Amino acid sequence: MVGVFDSGFGGLTILKSFLARLPDYDYVYLGDSARAPYGNKSPELIYKYTQEAVDFLFKKGCELVIVACNTVSAEALRKIQQEWLPKKYPDRRVLGVIIPIAEVVAETVKSAPKKNRLGIIGTRSTISSGAYDAEIKKLCPDIEIFSESCPLLVPLVEEGWTKRKETRMILKYYLRPLKEKKVNYLILGCTHYPILLKEIKGIMGKHCQIFDSPKFVAEKLADYLDRHPEIEGKIPKKSKRIFYTTDDADKFKELGEKFLGQKIAEVEKVNLL
Repeated sequence: MVGVFDSGFGGLTILKSFLARLPDYDYVYLGDSARAPYGNKSPELIYKYTQEAVDFLFKKGCELVIVACNTVSAEALRKIQQEWLPKKYPDRRVLGVIIPIAEVVAETVKSAPKKNRLGIIGTRSTISSGAYDAEIKKLCPDIEIFSESCPLLVPLVEEGWTKRKETRMILKYYLRPLKEKKVNYLILGCTHYPILLKEIKGIMGKHCQIFDSPKFVAEKLADYLDRHPEIEGKIPKKSKRIFYTTDDADKFKELGEKFLGQKIAEVEKVNLL
């Protein structure tokens, strides 16, 4: 199975794209909503939580885990891949969401070199880590990058406040510095943010291209599986979907269906400790 892990609901936007692009595979989703948001927590705690979540998914039979959380991808993924995985599960793989987006951004900017001003929004941890900046600069050294942390957006989305005027006011506040910088592109550096895509587009205007992160991550996953038949061949293809949460299962089902855009048959509450 393919495991998808996020600190809460946001990773369902990634899973939604997986189901559209690669519908035949079996997927297991884990949302650690009881400990969300991760974006304001220390790197040490994020790493600990990530170990527990990935271990849980591997024990459920996953051959490959996609860390759909930008914060985890920025703060813990490299250490998981280089230190924890070789010792615990040397034949399994864990992938993140930052490098796929960095590759797409670099390709886009190189095709239009005069448009080289990039904005990034994300949690405090994602922005302070500089992970997006570093990966994009490796591929596109001349790009100008402007980043803004948006700590209130994840809690607002998790509460279902996506259509509230308060949320739009906060969005405008966070995006104003990037509008003033006249960025040509914007990365939504958190899987929760695509839920606010319409509002963000309205604020940023038609001259700013916003990258659809879930779509690009799905394309990169398809490419990865094509290049790694030794992993792809182990993943069942019965279109099975299993959902776990560390918080209230009924709430996860109700709000999760909005993120996923389809019905969720059943959600099981689990404890990762």
